[in-house]
Amino acid sequence: MQYKILIVDDDENICELLRLYLEKDGFETAVVNNGEAAVDYALKQNPDLILLDIMLPGLDGWQVCREIRKSSDTPIIMLTAKGETFDKILGLELGADDYISKPFDTKEVIARIKAVLRRSNDNDKQNQVCEVRYDKLRINLTNYELVVNGVRVDTPPKELELIYHLASNPNRVYTRDQLLDEVWGFDYYGDSRTVDVHVKRLREKLENVSEEWTLKTVWGVGYKFEITKL
Repeated sequence: MQYKILIVDDDENICELLRLYLEKDGFETAVVNNGEAAVDYALKQNPDLILLDIMLPGLDGWQVCREIRKSSDTPIIMLTAKGETFDKILGLELGADDYISKPFDTKEVIARIKAVLRRSNDNDKQNQVCEVRYDKLRINLTNYELVVNGVRVDTPPKELELIYHLASNPNRVYTRDQLLDEVWGFDYYGDSRTVDVHVKRLREKLENVSEEWTLKTVWGVGYKFEITKL
């Protein structure tokens, strides 16, 4: 995935320097030189991260940050010649994700960008609800719930992870070794019969619940969650 970085600074030399280094590192960039244009671009184009200078003509960086935060959680790193603690705290309180003082090392800027993007992606994943639904079946991996025919069924974690994995990839056949690797993890050294035991227990919970899907054995290969009725 190529991330788009919005560079906001009224110093064209700094903008060009950042643009060159970021694009060399594989990022896509856009450049604006004033606060109003920054707000407009951020809200319409939705960049992945914003490098935002504080000392800007028109709206300053703090005002830009405040305006963007009214409707967007795009990561923001403040860039400024000001290094006082007050300025740093104010920027962070307004919703900035990080703060770098000028003069800066471009390698440090890129490292900070990658760190902020990584944190942002981790938070997005944590906030996602991992759930699949079929006729009379709901599998929620976020809060580890298996609901069959509207009734919550107590299910051990590995059983739930197994059925979630299969149901998230309907009609795909998995070997026992693939399931051990992808559900139990590469560091699991158990017998492949472990999968058979878990499937057997799941079948006891899911057998004949719906005519639209089934947990099916593919003889000589493994298992799949088969959609039998579209």
